[in-house]
Amino acid sequence: MHISSLKIATSIAAICFSTAVFSQENFSVSGTIKDQKNGELLIGVIVKIAENPSISVVANEYGFYSLSLPKGSYTVIISNPGFKDFQQNIIVENDLKQNIQLEQQSEEKTSNIDEVVIVAAKKDKNLSSAQMGTETLSIKQIDKLPVLFGEKDVMKTIQLLPGIKSNGEGSSGFSVRGGATDQNLILLDEAAVYNASHLLGFFSTFNSDALKDVSIIKGNSPAQYGGRLSSVLDVKMKDGNNKDYNVNGGIGLISSRLSVEGPIQKEKSSFIVSGRRTYADVFLKATDDFKDSKLYFYDLNLKANYQINENNRLYLSGYFGRDVLGLGDTFSTDWGNTTATLRWNSIISSKLFSNTSFIYSNYNYNVSLSSNNNTFGLDSTIEDWNLKQDFSWFVGNKHSVKFGLQSIYHTITPSSASGTSVSSFPRNPRYSWENALYINDDFKATEKLTINYGARLAMFSVLGGDTFNTYENGTIIGSEFLEKGKFGKTYVNLEPRITANYRINEVSSVKGGYSRNTQNLHLLSNSGSGNPTDQWIGSSYTVKPEIADQISAGYSRNFNNNNYEVNAEIYYKSMQNQIDYKNGAQISFDTAADVESELLFGKGRAYGLELIAKKKSG
Repeated sequence: MHISSLKIATSIAAICFSTAVFSQENFSVSGTIKDQKNGELLIGVIVKIAENPSISVVANEYGFYSLSLPKGSYTVIISNPGFKDFQQNIIVENDLKQNIQLEQQSEEKTSNIDEVVIVAAKKDKNLSSAQMGTETLSIKQIDKLPVLFGEKDVMKTIQLLPGIKSNGEGSSGFSVRGGATDQNLILLDEAAVYNASHLLGFFSTFNSDALKDVSIIKGNSPAQYGGRLSSVLDVKMKDGNNKDYNVNGGIGLISSRLSVEGPIQKEKSSFIVSGRRTYADVFLKATDDFKDSKLYFYDLNLKANYQINENNRLYLSGYFGRDVLGLGDTFSTDWGNTTATLRWNSIISSKLFSNTSFIYSNYNYNVSLSSNNNTFGLDSTIEDWNLKQDFSWFVGNKHSVKFGLQSIYHTITPSSASGTSVSSFPRNPRYSWENALYINDDFKATEKLTINYGARLAMFSVLGGDTFNTYENGTIIGSEFLEKGKFGKTYVNLEPRITANYRINEVSSVKGGYSRNTQNLHLLSNSGSGNPTDQWIGSSYTVKPEIADQISAGYSRNFNNNNYEVNAEIYYKSMQNQIDYKNGAQISFDTAADVESELLFGKGRAYGLELIAKKKSG
């Protein structure tokens, strides 16, 4: 297994390097692309050459692009949905840096760059991209949808897409292509969010006023993503307006919100602070029966960035959110997330871009009961320290390579009870170390064929500090105590990924793909819709990593000059080591027994057909 893994990784690297070595001598045209109005970096912008449309590149998630061109004169066309496209004449005699600011379509003023000409927006990205099962939503799109109680909600919006199913009314949990709730990786500025709901699931933790971009990938994710079987929900916060100060907010039936953003140093650094809070508890105080009750949640999003120089920029972002529910002095519960991301973007060369991230994530809940001098308390925590290093390497016009590593130190404190009314059973935290190496190449094989392929090597190590039992059909067959700091069981899995797109003609294309995903964190719940007190556990001596293999095929067709599109996709997903519970299993907090003794493991499968039709203008 290790030999075959090495061969696959070596082959991928060899293809990339051979392209760089044997290609003709070219010069680089590179830079960053921003929103002219507020200085926000734009994601996924298409940059192409008018003289040869097959020479094109997509800016990465940090707005950086790079083209390779021989000496000569060219017309560069840059386009992005929601913005006016422009074309600019350039003369390439050496490496050229070309930073671009795009004008929003809603603005009436025209650009003052002499060579700029407004052209039609590119709307056929669905026909040219090899990525499958991916939907990207702009905040402008989310703004146009009907909302509940005046609250725009990212989680409810994605549930309108095919293949994504709500877990029920009053729940923000969702399942993708037959997967469980915990099989969705939810990221906010690269930090994992373990419970993305407020008010027991009626609202999500994401305040749309603070967000820039939302994308969801259903199973066929590129190799830079990992750790979950079913999907990746990647949410990115706004960077903050670096040109002008801006204040906006809103008053809803449930909550009110306020956002402030502006430059710290004009066009060099900026900030955004966005807060939201409900006020049902204010009205409860006006009643006689519930004046001592608590019922509210709050969110606080913060982000700042600073441009060190032309090639280096620092970002610091954070999220703080909590729900509080209480009935006088007899019952109270609260739960919430805390995340923080420190990110360093660096343009190492005209072809190589680096992103280094230090990430902290914490989710915890507390429950307290008090009656007749008896007390009961329950608490649990999952905490991550995460280091990510990502590189984007624009090898040439045919290859766009991403590679890097990720290292996460998990601390999971299971549900621990204490009090006078029950026997206390404090539990030791369990530690684990999750690592991954990945490489991914977006390869334009021909004018019609695009292939996105790569591999991720995932490693998960159980660390000491507790006693680990081994069970078979619920019966203990072994036990081992690991001292803190010692390595225990280690799981290693290779995850190959490949998708391909073949453009049949100007209006249609076909796609196909295969991917393997593994998951080492598992959510145990007595409820299908999810509760704040559900328990997270890691892979152990008994609990093995979950594995999913998915194959899919799709067809896309556009109509009426790309103003309408229809996409169809079929998939089959086979899953291993799926967690189930013994009959009558109790996985909550009523006993001090090892929860792993209540678990069973099996196989699963999911298959389906997804259809979506879009009208993209008017």
